[in-house]
Amino acid sequence: MNISIFGLGYVGCVSLGCLAQNGHQVVGVDINTTKVNQINSGRATIVEKDIDTIIAEQFALGRIRATSSYYKAVIETDLSIIAVGTPSTDKGHLNLSYLFSLADRIGNVLQEKDTFHVLAIRSTVTPGTCDQIAARIESKTGKVRNVDFAVVSNPEFLREATAVHDYYHPPLTIIGTESDRAAAMLRSLYEELPGQILVTSTKTAEIMKFVNNTFHALKISFANEVGNICSSMGIDSHQVMDILCQDRQLNISDYYLKPGYAYGGSCLPKDLKGLQTLAHDLYLQVPLINSIHHTNEIQKQRAIALLMKYSHRKIGFLGLGFKAGTDDLRNSPAVELVESLLGRGFSLKVYDRNVQISKLTGANKEYIEQRIPHLAQCMVEEGQDLVDWSDVLVVCTREGEFAALLDNTSNKTIIDLINLPFDNKASHQYVGINWSPGVESPHSYAFI
Repeated sequence: MNISIFGLGYVGCVSLGCLAQNGHQVVGVDINTTKVNQINSGRATIVEKDIDTIIAEQFALGRIRATSSYYKAVIETDLSIIAVGTPSTDKGHLNLSYLFSLADRIGNVLQEKDTFHVLAIRSTVTPGTCDQIAARIESKTGKVRNVDFAVVSNPEFLREATAVHDYYHPPLTIIGTESDRAAAMLRSLYEELPGQILVTSTKTAEIMKFVNNTFHALKISFANEVGNICSSMGIDSHQVMDILCQDRQLNISDYYLKPGYAYGGSCLPKDLKGLQTLAHDLYLQVPLINSIHHTNEIQKQRAIALLMKYSHRKIGFLGLGFKAGTDDLRNSPAVELVESLLGRGFSLKVYDRNVQISKLTGANKEYIEQRIPHLAQCMVEEGQDLVDWSDVLVVCTREGEFAALLDNTSNKTIIDLINLPFDNKASHQYVGINWSPGVESPHSYAFI
């Protein structure tokens, strides 16, 4: 394929060399004539393991060149990879002015081009940037997005000092587009690389760089706070974290990384509080660990705010235990939500076949008697009775029977706190606690 790469910095230079090594004809474009001259002399524009050799070899083979003429680069290629800088402003926003200026210039060229052209944005951008670029090009050229051209999000995850290795060994490759034609073109660039190619919506792809790197920063800071606690007690922190990482079912997995409602139960709140207290007694600052409970409380308030819109309607709760398959009500987020709404005068009922008030014992019984002493009056014995009575259904736990109930009814308002999979969403007014109606499902992507 004939490819143009705009921006010959870190990402652009590595992409230039690696794509050429994969057999493509690649032209680099930059306003910096020094960088252009370096490439046209067979020299890399950055210091990075292996890239100098790759650039020299591919230049000798005639597969790479560089220019300052964006016009010729666009006219002579099918795909333009955008790797220009998007630095942070003083207030933390991204400065997208270079990107938009370049998009306008490319748009000028596309006015004269009859063939389908793809812009693949590798720069870090805020969600919605590709839409803005496409709108600018449509306005300037009169061409139609995904018919005459496409703007695709293709975020990079290259690390300095290992960028070439990272390019050839990605854990996955993300292509964000609503154009099958553009997806096929991008897919052809990466089909020989290991790792899955994931095609998703444009905005989903755009936010992934933020989410990935924030998660990496979170892990580093969490490990450091744990390390500080351990070292203050003479415990080998590396051994602790090594053991933590041995658990691939829960600790190093996707098990708890699913947006939804707050955590609860007897273990997580108690042990989190225990670690916070331990750090406090050691006179250690652990702001990350201390913020976890606060974030959980914010999620509870989010659910209350969502339900306040329905204060004059009949609310039915599907599930009351802190998770499916248990009658444990201690620190259940659903119990706290029911308690809060009852205190506000809501009319509500609850169905959970696992919870029989007369059979609760011990700490579980004491907890619910303290929080909602008249809970038995709110409970119904059959799920269908709850559905028939309710105007609004709040899904709190992932019980299989709840999906069947919702599949067999319609015209209800569904407030889903756990992303329950059921097929009949279109016949309801459906709202997820942190996924919105009209937005793709949390699982709407395709692995290639």
